[in-house]
Amino acid sequence: MWDTAKDYRILIAIKARELFLRTVETGSFRGNWNKRATIDEAKMMESDLQSLLYCYLEGPALANCEDVDKLEDKTHKIIEFLGGDGWNHTFKNNAPKDEREKTEENIAKVKFFLETFLGLRNRFKFGAIDDPIIGIDVKVGEVMSVSKHPDADALMICNVNVGSRALQVVTNDLNVKEGNHVGVSLLPPATFMGIVSEGMFLGVNGVILKDVNGDLGGMPSGIPMESLNETKNMIEAFLK
Repeated sequence: MWDTAKDYRILIAIKARELFLRTVETGSFRGNWNKRATIDEAKMMESDLQSLLYCYLEGPALANCEDVDKLEDKTHKIIEFLGGDGWNHTFKNNAPKDEREKTEENIAKVKFFLETFLGLRNRFKFGAIDDPIIGIDVKVGEVMSVSKHPDADALMICNVNVGSRALQVVTNDLNVKEGNHVGVSLLPPATFMGIVSEGMFLGVNGVILKDVNGDLGGMPSGIPMESLNETKNMIEAFLK
């Protein structure tokens, strides 16, 4: 019997929901959105998550259970309450100049929440895996552009295509270039001297993997296991 109470996928989802609620309750998103309904819908996820936490299902049974259906439905409702497709562009465009940095960070936190729940079913399909890496998505991406961090010579800002969307990643590998095929772990966003990073490149000894095999937006293949170590550490830190 699989102990779902220790399943990293569920534990990450619980934390992602908590982060989302703090973000929308205290943030100052400007636009035509229903804040009250957004918060209420996210709060109603708690009972579904608690049911998952103690269901002791695994594999297909867990992936296809009613609680996952309910969580997906609530996530789609939240997207509509946020303003529907393009909600993030609306919030970013309406942010005053002095609030732009904080708004971008909050938008990244909301994206992490939404992707955590919309990808939950697929992660459950991998079955009983007791490893922090299963709690988040790891995707193959292509670096579309690279620029220097405006306030840190030792950091680079990368725009990365992961198939379903583009995301911003800040890295200390100064040799990353446009066209590199990379592995990206979609972690809770972090801000590095005013620039938001929505994920982390897989790498070994501070050097990112720049020729990762796999379909764009799919899972990397043939990567060294040690390239996942830092991601695992970040997941464990998020859960504390």
